[in-house]
Amino acid sequence: MKVLVVGGGGREHAICWKLAQSPKVDKLYCAPGNAGIEQVAECVNMGAEDIEGICALAAEKAIDLAVIGPEVPLAMGITDELESRGIKVFGPNRKCSQLEASKSFTKAFLGRHDIPTAGYKEFTDKEELLDAAGIYGYPMVLKADGLAAGKGVVIAENEADAKAAIEEMMGQKVFGSAGDKVVVEEFLTGIEASMLCFVDENSIVPMESAQDYKRVFDGDKGPNTGGMGTYSPSLVFTPELEKQIREQI
Repeated sequence: MKVLVVGGGGREHAICWKLAQSPKVDKLYCAPGNAGIEQVAECVNMGAEDIEGICALAAEKAIDLAVIGPEVPLAMGITDELESRGIKVFGPNRKCSQLEASKSFTKAFLGRHDIPTAGYKEFTDKEELLDAAGIYGYPMVLKADGLAAGKGVVIAENEADAKAAIEEMMGQKVFGSAGDKVVVEEFLTGIEASMLCFVDENSIVPMESAQDYKRVFDGDKGPNTGGMGTYSPSLVFTPELEKQIREQI
């Protein structure tokens, strides 16, 4: 089969590296790819968010399966477009992508289904949010509602930091339209563990656990980044915790 991977980061490199080992894959393309991916796939110089171009490329190359890496084209509806043209896709459609693309959508979803999550409030007015600084105490967790390449979360240690972050998000629009709405959450202490899953209409199959390191400096200091590394499996991921996640989340 012919497979097209969309994206050009480390994640897509790992996906291409593994797909290239499959005896089922006769030809592997990646758009746009990168220098590392070029060693295992044919790279096509086309942006991951050029949905019309990606669809045309998939038709031209008679692609059997497209694998979408980045969040932005998924939120834009690349899966819907490819599927409408008869191409199988690994990646959520536009509706399901809202779980990643909108924090307020996800928090409301969790609330509706009684899935444990930190308390939260959402704001679309900067002055109202400034007045609510410290609503859950400090540190204060501020999240730009939309996609911000992993950088849209600020953990403000005090009122001055909180108000500066609010001004950047909603006043200066450092995250663009992602900051039109801001979600404020309770600050939770502890060690992060992540579990990604393969999902279809009827099944949820968990992958191995992982621990992500988000903040840029040692000791969990500084701003959030797109990721400062990760290890897997997570050392805090006990059988008891896995059972709790399977049953409650």
